[in-house]
Amino acid sequence: MLNVALQVFVENGYEQASTNRIVKQAGIGKEMLFHYFGSKEDLFHYLVNHAIQFISENYVDQFYLKEWDFIERLKQAAKLKMNVYRAHPDLFNFIGMIYMNEPERLSETEMKELNALQTDGFAKLYEGIDTTIIRDDISTEKALKLIQWSIDGYQQEMIGLFRGKNLTLVDFDPYWEEFADYMEVLKTVYYK
Repeated sequence: MLNVALQVFVENGYEQASTNRIVKQAGIGKEMLFHYFGSKEDLFHYLVNHAIQFISENYVDQFYLKEWDFIERLKQAAKLKMNVYRAHPDLFNFIGMIYMNEPERLSETEMKELNALQTDGFAKLYEGIDTTIIRDDISTEKALKLIQWSIDGYQQEMIGLFRGKNLTLVDFDPYWEEFADYMEVLKTVYYK
């Protein structure tokens, strides 16, 4: 039922997501849905919290922190995200859909948790990295900031590209490959 609900919200957005469609596709009675969740809004917020917790435990908490090369760590994080995404696309698509198209639907607490998840992820990316590989003629702090800004800019470009689109229909493989290519360019620019 939860997977069906995630899919219905992703494909239709909150307003057009129908509890009738959810129960029909899940093969359950409407009474059961409302017994467990009370309302469409309660179901929506349950899914938001479930997705945040799942992404935290299965993505952010799994970063391989023994990789000392910052850009390699970023590539590993991207690969981990791709693998988790492939196994559970509806969770990522759901959070992506909300974050890009309907952030106003999130409660203040949910928005704080989502932002904290992102902040925690970034902190883990920087933890224990070897800064001696940064070129000597560039400030290490500035190089790391520029690398991060490059990644943030790429992320914002992707958000703009996919805003309003049905994420279940997007083949993300070419974008992950493009991301890896950009990481190699950043190495050439900032590393010794």
